[in-house]
Amino acid sequence: MPKHSRRLLRGIGLVCALALGATACGGSDDGGSSQKSVSEADIQAALEEGGTLTVWAWEPTLKQVAADFEKKHPGVKVDLVNAGTNADQYTALQNAISAKKGVPDIAQIEYYAMGQYALTEQLTDLKGFGAEKLSAKFSPGPWNGVKAGGDGVYALPMDSGPMALFYNKKVFDKYDIKVPTTWAEYLDAARDLHEADPKAYITADTGDAGFATSMLWQAGSRPYTVDGTKVRIDFSDQGAKRFTDTWQKLIDEKLLAPVTSWTDDWYKGLGDGTIATLATGAWMPANLASGVKDAAGDWRVAPLPQWTAGGGASAENGGSALALPELGKNEALAYAFVEYANAGEGVQTRLDNGAFPATTADLQSTKFQDTAFPYFGGQKANKIFAESAANVADDWSYLPYQVYANSIFNDTVGKAYVSDTTLTEGLKSWQEASVKYGAEQGFTVEK
Repeated sequence: MPKHSRRLLRGIGLVCALALGATACGGSDDGGSSQKSVSEADIQAALEEGGTLTVWAWEPTLKQVAADFEKKHPGVKVDLVNAGTNADQYTALQNAISAKKGVPDIAQIEYYAMGQYALTEQLTDLKGFGAEKLSAKFSPGPWNGVKAGGDGVYALPMDSGPMALFYNKKVFDKYDIKVPTTWAEYLDAARDLHEADPKAYITADTGDAGFATSMLWQAGSRPYTVDGTKVRIDFSDQGAKRFTDTWQKLIDEKLLAPVTSWTDDWYKGLGDGTIATLATGAWMPANLASGVKDAAGDWRVAPLPQWTAGGGASAENGGSALALPELGKNEALAYAFVEYANAGEGVQTRLDNGAFPATTADLQSTKFQDTAFPYFGGQKANKIFAESAANVADDWSYLPYQVYANSIFNDTVGKAYVSDTTLTEGLKSWQEASVKYGAEQGFTVEK
């Protein structure tokens, strides 16, 4: 292994410890990903032989997928383990990798975190399993996500989060406010709403790295350039300016509810109309239906507002994939399950249970697009989500240490929401901190 790679892997261990709270993260100095060759015959032989697969995932629709897979392959047992959601699971996974003990055969990993595991060679490159031939099955954003900025295929996409605008129609109708089609109109709607009801806000935002990066993505900003261990971070492009110019006005004019997402107050605001919109991923409907039951019928979905009138640009927010950790076992059998769940029969099972697909054929199918959502007054919202998915630019990259970068977002950009620091200044601080940290970990970082 090249000297710089060993240094980098040690550094990533530090990244993991600080970002994930792990006591140690353990690279793969003695192993490392290799281009394995596993044929279809190998996979079929593994299915016939059977065995037990351990899957770490929090995605609820996998439960039925696992049951169906076991029924189809009687010799296979799928042990589905919820090791926590996102960062909690990543901590547990890093600890298991460090200890080289208890590493699952399959792990759910979000796209923003994929690079950290891929670059440190903790995931098996699935190109040798034939995964590359599946590229046309998936929409551009998720497929770009599992490539993690490189040439490998480190997972198969499970779901996606093309963005849309969720809005409270009852509130908009009450104050005769038009649904915004541009972010300039969104700013006007925010002003009109807050003037009509000082207790009501267009949305809630106290600083969220996932939301901010998605908005930058849609605005055309490309702050991260990744080429192996060479990284460039630059928030000074025109796309970033588009976002900060508008969002700074929302902050300065106190038009954003000072309520943190996913808290009790946030759900309450979504329910009583004091938080009137959400610009987020297509996975949101199930969360509204379960978390804001009393507002059923009040909400609708619209295309994401545009930075230029008449445009169609969108971005991803959230979404995850199933990967094979390098230290996992039963690789041929594990790949068989991942392909079944994310590119085979399991996809329909997951859709039937409320998942949002990453597969192009399902996104474009009449059955999917004609699905009526009772929560949205019978609206066929999937048509909007599918169009959004098709309009996601596939040239976005996350940092190889994005999990760490996101963990310091509120210490940098977040100050813009609670002080005189501007968003532009906050992004610059985030850039400086991310550059400094990347360099300390052995990356060649430009800005």
